[in-house]
Amino acid sequence: MAANETVRRESGNEKPLVSIIIPARNEEASLATCLESLTSQTEVNFEVIVVDDHSTDRTAEIASSFAGVRLIEAGPLPTGWTGKNNALVNGVCHADGKWLLFTDADTVHLPGSLGRAIAEAQEYRVDMLSYSPEQIAVTFWEMAVLPVIFAELARQYPPSKVSDPNSSMAAANGQYILVKSEAYDAVGGHAAIAGEILEDVGLARAFKAAGRRIRFRYAADAVRTRMYRSWPQLRDGWTKNLALLFPNPGRLAVRTLLWWALPWLFIILIPVLPRWLCFATAMVGFSRNMAKLRRANFSLTMALLGTLFGMPMFAYLLVRSKRAHAKGTVTWKGRPYSEQLAAGH
Repeated sequence: MAANETVRRESGNEKPLVSIIIPARNEEASLATCLESLTSQTEVNFEVIVVDDHSTDRTAEIASSFAGVRLIEAGPLPTGWTGKNNALVNGVCHADGKWLLFTDADTVHLPGSLGRAIAEAQEYRVDMLSYSPEQIAVTFWEMAVLPVIFAELARQYPPSKVSDPNSSMAAANGQYILVKSEAYDAVGGHAAIAGEILEDVGLARAFKAAGRRIRFRYAADAVRTRMYRSWPQLRDGWTKNLALLFPNPGRLAVRTLLWWALPWLFIILIPVLPRWLCFATAMVGFSRNMAKLRRANFSLTMALLGTLFGMPMFAYLLVRSKRAHAKGTVTWKGRPYSEQLAAGH
């Protein structure tokens, strides 16, 4: 059954039913915490659907251990589709809600956040509400790199413009996308963007193109996430995404390196130039970089790590992503994306 052929119902009382759909591929490290946070939501009617995307770990077992959580199989992956889009479409086919919440297995939802999200979407009369979660960082490279990436994302996709119906700019964060099922079906859902690697941005663009209203904001008050739990995961995940998120990744890499190197250059030049000039210029450069990263909602410590170490690593990841996409060698969780890249996704 296609996503837009799904028959839906509303619950018998005043509160609309929300179908929470979680695509899960080898998510045993985080799924239980995610489901605990979702199944404890109150003041809203909801159902939870976990779509097991051919996992080889305990993902299915963990999902089955939660009373009331429905576990379904993603089914065969059609040619040209991404695994996540296939899983989401299969989940939607089993959903009955007036609202659909697409969320990832690595998210943790704060108490009462689902009810508040429905109220927010209704208050602003939007068809899509997407939250950018609070980013939890544990390892050194998470703490150093994430502030730089999210500062640039905020610059590239300002939430105020994304939320402006008069602006063509569209974006969303796939870790939390709440949509009206009627609007989702009308734009074709994830089936319409089957080969899109950035399915969240693709879906947001489809909504905007159809004249549907979007609200997008940072939401530490609703949801948090730890995206990657190791350097290899962080490296490969952002290699998959960065060249698609930024239109000129090579140019951005050069610009990032120049801003990072400027204060260090004047420190090196202390024996040559007046000491006061070198210190003043270095401090201005460091302060500028710190201020930019602080605007991305990270702590002072993480902004400092990003300023000192994260910026060159971000530049490296941009170049790595650009090369991988050019060569068609992007992979994620054991799946190659050569077909999608060849199709321009």
